[in-house]
Amino acid sequence: MKKVYVGMSADLIHPGHLNIINEARKLGEVTIGLLTDEAIAGYKRLPSLTYDQRELIIKNIKGVEKVIPQYTLDYVSNLQMLKPDFVVHGDDWKDGVQKQTRQRVIDVLKEWGGELIEIEYTKGISSTQLNESLKEIGTTPDIRMKKLKRLLGVKPIVRIMEAHNGLTGLIVENVNALKDNIKVEFDGMWLSSLTDSTAKGKPDTEAVDLTARLHTLNDIVEVTTKPIIYDGDTGGRTEHFVFTVRTLERLGVSAVIIEDKTGSKKNSLFGTDVEQTQETIENFCLKISAGKKSRVTNDFMIIARIESLILKAGMEDALKRANAYIEAGADGIMIHSKEKSTDEIIEFCREYKKFERKVPLVAVPSSYSSIYESQLEESGVSIVIYANHLLRSAYPAMNETAKSILENGRSFEADNNMMSIKEILNLIPGGK
Repeated sequence: MKKVYVGMSADLIHPGHLNIINEARKLGEVTIGLLTDEAIAGYKRLPSLTYDQRELIIKNIKGVEKVIPQYTLDYVSNLQMLKPDFVVHGDDWKDGVQKQTRQRVIDVLKEWGGELIEIEYTKGISSTQLNESLKEIGTTPDIRMKKLKRLLGVKPIVRIMEAHNGLTGLIVENVNALKDNIKVEFDGMWLSSLTDSTAKGKPDTEAVDLTARLHTLNDIVEVTTKPIIYDGDTGGRTEHFVFTVRTLERLGVSAVIIEDKTGSKKNSLFGTDVEQTQETIENFCLKISAGKKSRVTNDFMIIARIESLILKAGMEDALKRANAYIEAGADGIMIHSKEKSTDEIIEFCREYKKFERKVPLVAVPSSYSSIYESQLEESGVSIVIYANHLLRSAYPAMNETAKSILENGRSFEADNNMMSIKEILNLIPGGK
């Protein structure tokens, strides 16, 4: 029989997929090149179903003889291995992100006289629309919580943006941009104690208690589906931290980050300008261990934040603490710096690479904002958190509008700085 190759992500199976498989089986023996989670996440969102789940579904579709992994968006390596007589695909890839992929398929098939067969796109069916519909339905705490670990397993660097209310949560959920003809978006959101406190008009001194912060968290989880990392400050007393872990886990939060300080809360970016006390390694390790023991699942992550560089305790102390926290069970290490230069962060990353045992490394480039994600990735960072940027950009805009109205005695001069009333009425789904 003739050999037929069909590449697909098959995250949400719909009649369009079935039509392509049905047409392919008329030509010969069908092999599905199923894109791995890494391959899909490289050019669009993380798939809803894991590779194993998608493979199980595809294997049980009539007409599919074999399923093999396709590790990249590019087909060439699989095609050169199989040398199929036909490649079958929908005709919707002639433009956009897969245009170059299509041309490479055509070029490589010429080597052995293979042929590309393109099936007319099934009208009225769109994977993008289906995914948008799923977003509107929402998600479950269990599915949301697992996403962060899945992302860490398939993406070279996970991109997190702060959210401090439902509206900013929707921005993180939906905003995207085209970079090198590939759609990029944020992978999850950071629930910062600084921005949550500031949005409530209170100082970042733990003046906003856990109950109030959980109200903010609830506002965000109601309208989003992406994973959430929670800023846990110091975690509080160890006996209280275990209950915080259980609460966050129950709500579907993916991770909590706690810093190795003790005493009255002061924001780390004050550095040594204010009195801040670093917790002993022994006590902080006990807190990490207690938190780990209190988890119900292995999906919830406890990430240890090291303040040694902030408090001028030195690189050696920071590395010593990182190693100890990993031994205590930390699922990730966040290294913090308030310097504008990237030197000490890069140095820490370089030394961290030498560790025998490593966990995902987290960076927060608030002060050293000139660094590119690609540089952090190259240094071994797994998660980058933009910790306060939405609030910091919102305040100047709102302040300017308020001043304009006072200066002009009317709002007309500020109109060009604002979205229209119609836009704000249509901003939130279900408003009509």
